[in-house]
Amino acid sequence: MTAPSSSFIPLAPLLQALIRFDTTNPPGNESACVSYVNALLQDAGCVTQIVSKSPERPNLIARLSGARAAPPLLLYGHLDVVPAADQPWMHPPFAGQVADGCLWGRGALDMKGGIAMMLAAFLRAKAENLPLPGDVILALVSDEEAGGVFGARFLVEEHSHLFQGVRYAIGEFGGFSMEMSGRRFYPIMVAEKQVCRLELTVRGQGGHGSLTSRDRALARLGQVLTRLDRGRLPVHITPASRMMLQSISSHLPFPRNLALRLLLCPPLSGFLSGLMGPAGNRLEPLLRNTVNATLVRGGEKVNVVPTQATLTLDGRLLPGCTPDDLLAELKPILGGLAEVRVLQHSPGPAHLDMGLFDTLAGIIREADPGGVAAPMLLPATTDARFFARLGIQTYGFLPMRLEPGLDFLGTVHGPDERIPIAALDFGAEAIYQLLGKFNQWQDVSTQTRMLPKGR
Repeated sequence: MTAPSSSFIPLAPLLQALIRFDTTNPPGNESACVSYVNALLQDAGCVTQIVSKSPERPNLIARLSGARAAPPLLLYGHLDVVPAADQPWMHPPFAGQVADGCLWGRGALDMKGGIAMMLAAFLRAKAENLPLPGDVILALVSDEEAGGVFGARFLVEEHSHLFQGVRYAIGEFGGFSMEMSGRRFYPIMVAEKQVCRLELTVRGQGGHGSLTSRDRALARLGQVLTRLDRGRLPVHITPASRMMLQSISSHLPFPRNLALRLLLCPPLSGFLSGLMGPAGNRLEPLLRNTVNATLVRGGEKVNVVPTQATLTLDGRLLPGCTPDDLLAELKPILGGLAEVRVLQHSPGPAHLDMGLFDTLAGIIREADPGGVAAPMLLPATTDARFFARLGIQTYGFLPMRLEPGLDFLGTVHGPDERIPIAALDFGAEAIYQLLGKFNQWQDVSTQTRMLPKGR
């Protein structure tokens, strides 16, 4: 695919081109997509650099020079997408079709749509010689959907000099509008939960499959699954979740505002989130560490009772919590039925820097006077955790004004992923406005700790 010759490209064709590169991870194969974007940037006169751990998994870096009134601003996003096979799509997932005012395809939301917004703003700033308060760095990375080994993690560990001096970054996952009690909110991600994957092993006496079996490994595994399904881990109120719920509740009518504020009272959190239905289900992970059983292994032959079975848990820690905290919380639920070990932990930042938030909120107000920006704790994990190692605070800021009927969270990673074309334009304009204003941050002399001692 040949890149257009102009320094600016309309958003819909740009996103169509990105979606038509099948960068399903695994295996990723982002190289053709990177080559396309690299040609687009170079044709516009941008200086680019490609760094890679593997030739098929490259990362693209471009930089616009600005004044020295602010530290460099980083815009970053990932080009890989999750699989779309075996899902009932209305339109082919890699065709980039336009229908019903939306552009359909895998990655339309997560996150080639966001990359299209960033690219459009970056190219416009270059074409129009926008006065930049500081340098702007654009990083398009591989492998976010599989842990960042070839992407952000590789860049941070092997090429950290490329991000020297950066304090704030814009990435996924936030800025999309959501309706609540007649008000339109734009949650901006300021913090995220941490990955903490666990392996549980249950043991029991083995034997011949023809004999009576009681209290064997698989039976104990069933007990463990039931306990995990019914058990609830303790509530922790982090600064990020407190800011999020207080900010949203301050713009809601009674009694909805009271219900949200009472979620911040640990003895009432579980009861109230249960009464709130689907909304409560989405808020509850912001108040607790969570674990979900995802993989089960046990037995090798149909006529042999296995002596052990293993269960893999996808654990997500609140900011400031540690794997030891999670193990301690699981202990009374498991009741000695299983041995537990940590398979993987990707720690998040220790502090929360809100210095750029007011600038982002102001851009939202200008773009949509009826909208309200609110800080958001993300229950999932992004590449922000790697850039945090360099002292960089990421804001999930890909603004999209969506119609109330579009379930943003319900289509990410699911079938019929799509983005309204008008939302693309909305986001690109917002990011462009940021490129001229990112020196308007407030210096935070004392950063907010993610989780107070004693919690």
